[in-house]
Amino acid sequence: MRYPFLWIIYMEKIITFEDFTKVDLRVGTILEVIDFTNAHKPAYQLTIDFGDLGIKKSSAQITMLYKKADLVNKQIVAVVNFPKKQIANFISECLVIGAVKEDDVFLLHPENTVKNGSTVN
Repeated sequence: MRYPFLWIIYMEKIITFEDFTKVDLRVGTILEVIDFTNAHKPAYQLTIDFGDLGIKKSSAQITMLYKKADLVNKQIVAVVNFPKKQIANFISECLVIGAVKEDDVFLLHPENTVKNGSTVN
């Protein structure tokens, strides 16, 4: 192996399949986007419809790549079974998932429209 230290880094992050099944990833549609003025870094407050799971709110630092108007009605993927987290004066109820490249976050989303609340396996 050319870089043996990389194997150690990856080994520390190994989880079991049972661990993975505890993460509840769902598809939701963004209903509303507002500026999160109290956040330390530029962010939006998102209101997301997860179908039978209801409406949840999340904060996302995605202002560099996404305009508010482009996010409304966009389907995204989020973890919906984390405990609520207070961020400044805002309670986040889910974690929107994105791929990170340097400082940019690219939202993960289904290729085709699916029912809100659909599971991601």
